[in-house]
Amino acid sequence: MVYVLLAPGFEESEAIVPTDLLRQGGLETALVSLSGPTVTGGHNITVQADLELSQVDLDQAEMIVLPGGGVGVENLWNSDAVSQLIQEAAKRDIWLAALCAGPVLLARWGLLDGREATSYPTRHDQLGKAKVLPQARAVADGKFVTGHACGSSFDFGLKLVEVLRGKEIADEINGRIFYHR
Repeated sequence: MVYVLLAPGFEESEAIVPTDLLRQGGLETALVSLSGPTVTGGHNITVQADLELSQVDLDQAEMIVLPGGGVGVENLWNSDAVSQLIQEAAKRDIWLAALCAGPVLLARWGLLDGREATSYPTRHDQLGKAKVLPQARAVADGKFVTGHACGSSFDFGLKLVEVLRGKEIADEINGRIFYHR
């Protein structure tokens, strides 16, 4: 199971595009709210969640995804339950992925130290001890995937499919959606 965490103020396309691509890749993927059945993103689009945070089962997790959106990222950061979940997932060697402002969270928890990573350009200086690749649209290093910005949602989503199911399946999806990367 891939869990995509949605906090109020999340960047909608950074959650929906990767979720769609993961599902096209045959990966069971759940949109997870911090509380309640719906979550409103940064552009006032309300999304129906599949699960609430309390229902996340790390024994079933292949990956946890943190979309960006400045307000959404800060709401994720301010949740002790999210912090505990991510740190436990890292200890269990579960894939962790974050896009745009989201990689800042992984850096704050010290999880990107020494790893290649990218993020929203104005957030590069907040990636701590990561090896920042400023022009990269999506970067995988170890069990971590980071993405550049909202415009990289397709690159990021395809990279998630690639690391979980292989390049062939990611390329097959890319061919169907006519995205040119």
